[in-house]
Amino acid sequence: VQLQASGGGLVQAGAYLKLSCVASGLLISRYHMAWFRQAPGKEREFVASSHWSDGSTNYPDSVKGRFTISRVNAKNTVYLQMNSLKPEDAAVYYCAARAKGSSPPYKYWGQGTLVTVSS
Repeated sequence: VQLQASGGGLVQAGAYLKLSCVASGLLISRYHMAWFRQAPGKEREFVASSHWSDGSTNYPDSVKGRFTISRVNAKNTVYLQMNSLKPEDAAVYYCAARAKGSSPPYKYWGQGTLVTVSS
């Protein structure tokens, strides 16, 4: 199983980025998918999740209204649209997957993509 995240980069505060996560070795249609992030010196933080069956989403208050997780099962790809980026959003972003019917924690993790936000 591989989760290949991409789309990170350096942007100014207020800008947007769209991250992608292409899965191989599993069908995301059967998996809960999520994004996490980890900033230097901080613990990994949950950012967004998408339910396997109906794609229903969940976000922490820190990104709600600015970030949107979506999935295209036919492309086996999950996205994270990030708008109105803030310096505190800077981190390495990871996509993760866990099978339907399974409980946290997430079993599969991508390698991460770096997002840097300048003020």
